[in-house]
Amino acid sequence: MKVEVVPYDPAWPGLYAHEAHRLREALGEAALGVDHVGSTAVPGLAAKAVIDIHLVVANSADESAYARLLEQLGYLLIHREPDWFEHRMFRLSQPMVNLHLFSAGCPEHDRCRAFRDWLRSNDADRELYSATKLGLAARNWSSVQDYADAKTVVVTAIMARAEAGMSKEPPTRRFAPPSPHGGGRR
Repeated sequence: MKVEVVPYDPAWPGLYAHEAHRLREALGEAALGVDHVGSTAVPGLAAKAVIDIHLVVANSADESAYARLLEQLGYLLIHREPDWFEHRMFRLSQPMVNLHLFSAGCPEHDRCRAFRDWLRSNDADRELYSATKLGLAARNWSSVQDYADAKTVVVTAIMARAEAGMSKEPPTRRFAPPSPHGGGRR
């Protein structure tokens, strides 16, 4: 199978903003944070045309607090990862959105935002990541996860530079590895 990676689309932030508004309206105070993460959140970065959104709730394991509301918006639960930060992933097909739910204080949420912010501010790493993604997308893959796994070396190197560049972060803070099931993958 081919993974379609396309040039950056300036419409992506608007798609995110529309979905973020719907999520905040539906969940109210239960939506502690809504962030655009992943490659579509980085101007100039080639990406799969899927908007990745992190939704932070008090306790992502408490699906009764949010699942029905998300389903009413058209989102479907596709991954439940109790052993990986109690991560839940919902998908919306129009527009194509991967909605990742994490509990407040989850280090994976911080890791993804740090990666996004680094790529937004570092031209060399943004170009490296874009070239890597485009090169890998030209190959045939058994699954999208295989494509994601093939990016791991580059993602790890960029994340190490991002972490080193975050000089104001406490030295004990470290970022968790990606989910074995694709959660939080870029």
